Amino acid sequence: PFTFDYANSKTYSPKLKLNPYSWTKVANIIFVDTPVGSGFSYAKTSEGYYISDTLAAAELYEFLRKWLKVHPKFLTNTLYVMGDSYSGIIIPILVQEISDGNEAGREPRMNLKGYVIGNPVTNTNSTKKDCKGEYMTVDPSNAACVDDLKVYTECIEKIVTQHILEPTCQLLYPKPRPRVSKWDPDTPIEDSAYLLQSITHLPEPRRWCREYNYLYSYIWANDKTVQKALHVREGSINEWVRCNESLVYTYDVTSSLNYHRNLIKKGYEVLIYRFTMQYTFKKYCLTFATGGGHTAPEYKPNECLAMIDRWLSFYPL
Repeated sequence: PFTFDYANSKTYSPKLKLNPYSWTKVANIIFVDTPVGSGFSYAKTSEGYYISDTLAAAELYEFLRKWLKVHPKFLTNTLYVMGDSYSGIIIPILVQEISDGNEAGREPRMNLKGYVIGNPVTNTNSTKKDCKGEYMTVDPSNAACVDDLKVYTECIEKIVTQHILEPTCQLLYPKPRPRVSKWDPDTPIEDSAYLLQSITHLPEPRRWCREYNYLYSYIWANDKTVQKALHVREGSINEWVRCNESLVYTYDVTSSLNYHRNLIKKGYEVLIYRFTMQYTFKKYCLTFATGGGHTAPEYKPNECLAMIDRWLSFYPL
């Protein structure tokens, strides 16, 4: 419901304003930091940080059951499960868990209608033959794959991979970025946020770059007064980070396609949108929505709000 007020923010004092394109305008939304260890979520034991795709989905299902028991007035509300990016793997598993629970008579029964995923990871088996599918955790002995990915990294280093139509913000970097010596898919995305934290003076507002929002999120979320207002348990986390890479995460689901097939056969409503197109399963309706980035609501907030509003209201997209 909020966004950063860039025009009225100072370097270390970000301001908030109401987001006119918030999806909370058309739905009651529970925002969940998942898996455990991301955002402000935490585990009480070290073992709790050992997580996987299937375990993350199971814990989300357990959370929803507990939350609805505490807030029973929402039981009659229609339920749509939403997520984006890597949630393209988790969300279909979670929806399957809810569906199976309903069929087994588990309480509370959820009024599940469907799910929405944006810019989703769906099937990781689309890599080039040299990498043999292992492009996230590359085998260092696979020299051909390492070389291919290094060339790929060099080819895209001067473009914004999240939205190739936006200009790069070289002014963000206090010194030239070092060339990545080995393939690391997280580096191009994450190092900009850490480098931003070392900047002592942001350029004038007219020189705005999208990455400023990432800088402000670090400053805002680590402010103790903010954490107190959000009821973050003191001492539960050391530092808020956008992507917690210290988790011991097992990718035990390589494709969510079978989950999609099963859920579609059961008649659930499904909306899958990307930065280049969207697909909604209502008698195989295909609608193109171009010009966004990863993830789409960040780049096209007005259009995405209109999209979800129409879809939830059963209007054609």
